[in-house]
Amino acid sequence: MQDDARIDSNGRSPRGGIDLGGTKIQAVVVDREHVVLGQARRATPTKGGPADVAEAMAEALRDAAAAAQVQPADLAHVGVGSPGTVDAVAGTVSSARNLPDWAGMYPLAKQLRKRLGTAVALGNDVQVATDAEAALGAGRDHDSMLGVFWGTGVGGGIVLGGRPWVGRGGAGEIGHVCVKVDGAHCPCGRRGCMEAYAGRNALERHARELHDKGEPTDLFRIARKRGRDRLTSGIWAAALERGDPLATKLIDRAVAMLGAGVASCDNVLDVEIIILGGGLGVRLGQEYADRIAEAMMPHLFFSDRPPPVVVAALGDLGGAIGASLLTPA
Repeated sequence: MQDDARIDSNGRSPRGGIDLGGTKIQAVVVDREHVVLGQARRATPTKGGPADVAEAMAEALRDAAAAAQVQPADLAHVGVGSPGTVDAVAGTVSSARNLPDWAGMYPLAKQLRKRLGTAVALGNDVQVATDAEAALGAGRDHDSMLGVFWGTGVGGGIVLGGRPWVGRGGAGEIGHVCVKVDGAHCPCGRRGCMEAYAGRNALERHARELHDKGEPTDLFRIARKRGRDRLTSGIWAAALERGDPLATKLIDRAVAMLGAGVASCDNVLDVEIIILGGGLGVRLGQEYADRIAEAMMPHLFFSDRPPPVVVAALGDLGGAIGASLLTPA
């Protein structure tokens, strides 16, 4: 039986939230005060397709519900923050290219509803994390903010006048701001995007190419020791702490490109605060937020009043907590 603290003012059960990332799936169950009652994490499948990812998401939510001592079907609803093109009304996700074989459209809400037995709401992963920071985290005292989520890719979320700005559905794709004309190939298929230099997928690809050509690095040794087949944020952080030359070179370049790209976005938006989240952003912390702020300075038009750059207050759980704020269409 649930205690009274786990029932909201309308008599509804707690809510679930799932943050779908390129390397991990984070799930939470929260109460009406957004306190996390249970959480769980699963690795994002690297093979299979959308159905395999959906099952891993359901398993993560079941684990979080078990930790909160509730059943998934007893939740008021489950919100999902997903990469790709999200149609919240239709409940579909398409073009989630950082996930295995997910180029086409997949009815994610329907499939999760079948697995979990409760209503499911969908939103863009970065925007829901930005909304969570605006409502509950580092942006709660500001009317405008830019969320920069540095992880598998580089995503952005925008709040203007206290409200999310999604444009016609594609606002916030800051990872695809061009920072070098005819530059490096981006996973999106274009050249010179900020994500081509700073996204973890692109960083790993470049690291493998340079290592194969003979450049020394401990990155892949650390990954093998940890039983990982991907270079996670923790592996990059560990390599940087050891002073690994290749990791240092690539992250230094990423910081420079983030500085140029984020400054360009701020020249257009002129926000009050920039919040750094995502796997790499949170793991590397305020030291790297400060470095990005410094890298922005040569590119800011109003360099006499730069916006502060701070790490997301909700940390790794921000995306999942933000997803829990969604309501079914």
